[in-house]
Amino acid sequence: MQPIDDIFRAASSTSTAAANFGLLHNLPGLWSGKGFNLIARPARQGKPTNPPFILELNGTQETLEFTMIGGSIPNRGDVEPTALLHGIHYLQTVHDCEDNSAIHKEPGVWLHVPATAESKTETYVRQASIPHGDALLAQSTFFTTVNKGPTIDPVDAFPISIKNPIPPLNDVTHAVLGVPYVTPYLTSPLPGDCLPGGLNPQKTIRDPTEVLRAQITSQVFTETVVIQISTTPIGGITNIPFVVKNANAAQMDAIFWIEKVKRPTFPGGEFLQLQYVQRVILNFDDVHWPHVSVATLVKSD
Repeated sequence: MQPIDDIFRAASSTSTAAANFGLLHNLPGLWSGKGFNLIARPARQGKPTNPPFILELNGTQETLEFTMIGGSIPNRGDVEPTALLHGIHYLQTVHDCEDNSAIHKEPGVWLHVPATAESKTETYVRQASIPHGDALLAQSTFFTTVNKGPTIDPVDAFPISIKNPIPPLNDVTHAVLGVPYVTPYLTSPLPGDCLPGGLNPQKTIRDPTEVLRAQITSQVFTETVVIQISTTPIGGITNIPFVVKNANAAQMDAIFWIEKVKRPTFPGGEFLQLQYVQRVILNFDDVHWPHVSVATLVKSD
């Protein structure tokens, strides 16, 4: 039997943490910052309405707290050797910037999975539990490290007919539904709180990653870790029956950028910054509705 000390032992050095947690090793700590949330939510409540949805837009204030799990997590092997995973707890809290009302609370775990017979390379997994009655498991579909800033491609937030397949996260070429679905997007004003100045409302509502690019226009980067995850083709979302019937959460895709940024007033100094875009597809009224969230968070020293 594997000794307990080998299973539950905290990482003893930065190099050990990097080996055990891979691209996640800089996450432990407290991150805070601002962002933008876009969600179309059902309006019918059992009665006909036109349009059948409410478009909610929020400037957001967010904290993400990561805590390292102090030891290996053994997945026991049967036809292959035991795989030792390493994990990081997280708690995400999101509030509206204008009235400080709660928008989102999410406890979860990030895992670094070593190469196994099922995957010839390491993988990154995110497990989350959302109080609406949803649980998700997503796995990395792409990851890399570059010695420059992030490349943040557009993400389309417009609704899509449920007859069409869910497009890839950065596919902005798919056909979208017309009136009455698109018009409320075009006529909705941006919330002013927490958002950078100078944003074009229609362009930002169509592509919320405009907020991410605006938040870093003057920054200089030395390194960016990129981790893209999805609940498909490996993983999924499980919802309680009410959610399935009324606004089924069908798929989640996200990209996380862990960035090293030069301090403008401290030559040679750097700070850590986390940016992300996340899209959850909600299905109701025979429509795929992209629920898109973005944020730029800085790690506390």
